[in-house]
Amino acid sequence: MTITLHDIRSAAEQIKNNIVHTPCVPSKILSEITGAQVFLKFENLQFTASFKERGALVKLLSLTPAQRKSGVIAMSAGNHAQAIAYHAQRLGISAVIVMPRFTPNIKVEHTRAFGAEVILYGEGLTEASEFAMHLAGKRQLVIVHPYDDKKIIAGQGTIALEMLAAFPDLEILLVPLGGGGLISGVAVAAKGMRPAVEIVGVQTKRFPAMLQALQGVAIECGSSTIAEGIAVKEPGQLTLPIVRDCVDEILQVDEGEVEEAVLLLLEVEKTVVEGAGAVGLAAMMSNRDRFAGRKVGLILSGGNIDMLILSSIIQRGLVRSGRLVRLNVEVRDVPGALAEITRLLGAGDTNIIEVKHQRAFTNLPLQSAEVEFVLQTRGLEHLKQVIGELSLAGYKVRLLNKD
Repeated sequence: MTITLHDIRSAAEQIKNNIVHTPCVPSKILSEITGAQVFLKFENLQFTASFKERGALVKLLSLTPAQRKSGVIAMSAGNHAQAIAYHAQRLGISAVIVMPRFTPNIKVEHTRAFGAEVILYGEGLTEASEFAMHLAGKRQLVIVHPYDDKKIIAGQGTIALEMLAAFPDLEILLVPLGGGGLISGVAVAAKGMRPAVEIVGVQTKRFPAMLQALQGVAIECGSSTIAEGIAVKEPGQLTLPIVRDCVDEILQVDEGEVEEAVLLLLEVEKTVVEGAGAVGLAAMMSNRDRFAGRKVGLILSGGNIDMLILSSIIQRGLVRSGRLVRLNVEVRDVPGALAEITRLLGAGDTNIIEVKHQRAFTNLPLQSAEVEFVLQTRGLEHLKQVIGELSLAGYKVRLLNKD
């Protein structure tokens, strides 16, 4: 079953009035940071905050009246689930969604809010998929696969039509890669319009299923990833040959690189992007020479990130950049000692977040104490200055961030 540029253009016509034609804009600051010309496609601005709406709507619109009456079932880590639930509700189709047990709560609750019946089952998409297949047969439901479906792939490919219409001279498209639905559609559309454009997929090192399948080696995946939207253990039967024929390269990124990309997009672009949506930027940051001077389109595929995870990313990012630090300072246990340290910190434009004064639980000599500070600084250079000033004043200082 082949998918053509005509299929994707037809899909675009079907959904044009019911999905957001999301912005595709150049990023001046990210271009300066990466050394490439960066163009961002904000699919996190769809109503359900994910590109998945495109394929979901195309698939639902293709159902016969009898299939609509029976209802649909989907298995998803979250974004496909919300897309199916939202558009099924809008079209008057009942929907059952099977999600892995550890799906971020925000995605579970949003899916329920769209009126779908949500069932949490299994450790990942493989187990959820098997259960959904069983339930589909039992309840006579139409299965809507998250990526291994011609209509789904065609719908996702409409992103490339919009990107190349906005910027026809894009040289590279960096695409998040899980099961392959998005990159297959994007690759068929982009290569059909402009054969010279490079299609580069990005997977996490914990879930390199597509890359391993292409290499012909046993697929080995980790247990979890911050990019749960592309945490797929088995490529699709439709998507694998398309990726083999149309994708130029697959890059891998680690968890820390994805975290940094999420934080960078939040700080620079003021946009919330989930881990899977940030892998393209993560790949650019870790492969600067590969993309330097090129016109690169990044698909910010989704923005459904759990607020607790986002909070942790922000805190950890501040620590990595030296803007949030823990210092242990040895002081004499005499009146005024703590006041003198805080005076020095204040004089150095350092904000004190937290102070712990420890007298008893320490191996220091009598009349000595340890004071632990949590501080806000302007960054690593400022932190060095702060530690230098304290050391110059005679204090023994230890940085505790990595303890």
